[in-house]
Amino acid sequence: MTKTSGGSPGGPSGGGPRGEIAGVPTRWIAGGVIAVLAIWFLFANLDDVQIRFWVFTVTAPLWIALLGTVLVGGAAGWLLRGRRTR
Repeated sequence: MTKTSGGSPGGPSGGGPRGEIAGVPTRWIAGGVIAVLAIWFLFANLDDVQIRFWVFTVTAPLWIALLGTVLVGGAAGWLLRGRRTR
């Protein structure tokens, strides 16, 4: 095991590996926080709205439109994230 310039393994502060908090990857923590905020935002917007497409108009609860937007954005991010080399 190699030591860092701080004198302790795992990082200068002596914590775990970089990118983890209490053994949980920070990416998962950030994703969880974003998911909770998105769900809270969805439930705060329950009114009906008119959604206009090019040819037709649909009336639906706003949370359905927001959920669809979140899902499409997540799918686009997942598809466009690119390959990571480790």
